Amino acid sequence: MTQPKLVYFDIDGARGEAARLAMAIGGVPFEDDRVKFADWESRKPGTPFGALPVLEIDGQAVAQSNGINRYVGKLAGLYPSDAWQAALCDEAMDAVEEISTRVWSTMPLPAAEKKAQRESLAAGPLSHSLDRLQRRLVAQGGHYFADGRLTVADLKVFVWIRHLRSGQLDHIPIDLPERVAPLLVEHHDRVTEHPAVKAHYAKRKVAI
Repeated sequence: MTQPKLVYFDIDGARGEAARLAMAIGGVPFEDDRVKFADWESRKPGTPFGALPVLEIDGQAVAQSNGINRYVGKLAGLYPSDAWQAALCDEAMDAVEEISTRVWSTMPLPAAEKKAQRESLAAGPLSHSLDRLQRRLVAQGGHYFADGRLTVADLKVFVWIRHLRSGQLDHIPIDLPERVAPLLVEHHDRVTEHPAVKAHYAKRKVAI
């Protein structure tokens, strides 16, 4: 097998970031193909679904972020071998994907409509999702979402909480995770302290 190539936008977050982190943590050499937004329209037709991320190996490509997370998680030793624990891992990743898609879908809206929809999401579905994710974390012991250890599910949740607290989402209160799901913030900080996570962002010169 040739070295994997992860194709995603030139940002340190969102849908491609958990896979980057998984390979960095697991010591899996990979090509980090960071697509500039100015180049996206020309590259878009060459992707399986007209979207990123895409993982390329041996001349073949696979898309969809959670499928990529599962695959690289297996390469990196960060995906459970037990079927039930794998289902718990998938559950957390899918929960994040579902709510984040609802938030990101507001991006192209006119300013007033975006404000109204994001405020509604923050007060309702987003708060509900954070609360339920916190409950699932507690149900698994309070430290990790599956297998009693760090998995790609934890990385996916970490990236999402980091984004919510970044201030990059207009009309989403940056303290929402602290108010609604403080244990997810503790979880975020736990992942932040992982030596390989620290090393990854130090190399990128990105604050975490």
